[in-house]
Amino acid sequence: MDLGPLERSLAGTTLAPYIVKAMAMIDRPRKAGSNMFRHQMSTLAILLDYKNVDPVLLKASIIHDLFEELGDQPWVTRDTVASIDADGPAVYDLVMEVTIRKVNGVDEPKAEYLRRIMQTGSDRAKKLKLADRISNLVTLGFVNDRAFVERYTAQTRDCILPYSEAVASDMHRELKDLVDNRTAQLERLR
Repeated sequence: MDLGPLERSLAGTTLAPYIVKAMAMIDRPRKAGSNMFRHQMSTLAILLDYKNVDPVLLKASIIHDLFEELGDQPWVTRDTVASIDADGPAVYDLVMEVTIRKVNGVDEPKAEYLRRIMQTGSDRAKKLKLADRISNLVTLGFVNDRAFVERYTAQTRDCILPYSEAVASDMHRELKDLVDNRTAQLERLR
């Protein structure tokens, strides 16, 4: 496989400052084990696997959960992200686009959040959400909370799959396969 064009596309993309920010999530556990930092890296790897080389998208993937996980920290602000590099302001905007909104201190309902991104989000936001969901569905195979797995799988099937093929057909196929796999696992447990 000729990686020349891909390598050239990524040559000027500096990810290290974003990775350092994401490392603050190492102590944040996930239901499936591991931690939030690894999830950020997994999301980045999925985007690269599908040959996404947009530097703003890649950088945002590395910190896409930063504000949800550590938004109460004084160093997690618009200015600290926007000042990282020339892409910082756009990275911040994309991260905010995929961050669950609070209305009167209450998180927007998950289904509304997912549909908002998939129906009205930017192309970058939609691709980031697909990669995020792929990462989450892969690790969902290690979750033993049946109700959580059922809810998460149903949300993906109802709120993401109807839109995902128009965003990225290859990512849609993987999402559909993962939803089908998780659904079959649940059926075997009945």
